[in-house]
Amino acid sequence: MTRPAGARSIDQILDEARTRLVRLTPEQAHKEPDALLIDIRPAAQRAQEGEIPGSLIIERNVLEWRLDPESDAKIPEATGYDVRAVVFCSEGYTSSLAAAALQDLGLARATDIDGGFVAWKAAGLPTG
Repeated sequence: MTRPAGARSIDQILDEARTRLVRLTPEQAHKEPDALLIDIRPAAQRAQEGEIPGSLIIERNVLEWRLDPESDAKIPEATGYDVRAVVFCSEGYTSSLAAAALQDLGLARATDIDGGFVAWKAAGLPTG
């Protein structure tokens, strides 16, 4: 099988996304005063693994529309381009891609939690 010209593997795409992020440990995310913690996991995964109390639930398929300050579908928390969106998924892979997409929208402070919810829970931080 020959990869088409210009195509990249998912590992290459993930690596490129992460070069743009200053990823946070769960402890850093927990202590960050202006962090808007955003859970992008599907409902079934949240039900199985648990949740971070106070986090916003915005599933991955609508994330950009909810956080783009110029979108008609934005949430009230999408107050501008300086929002400190800290995205997390289960283990920190999808969230890296999502945070890079938010940066593409102009949310330069967007990032994710290294290790995702699994690392948060392992660190003994609050879950529900």
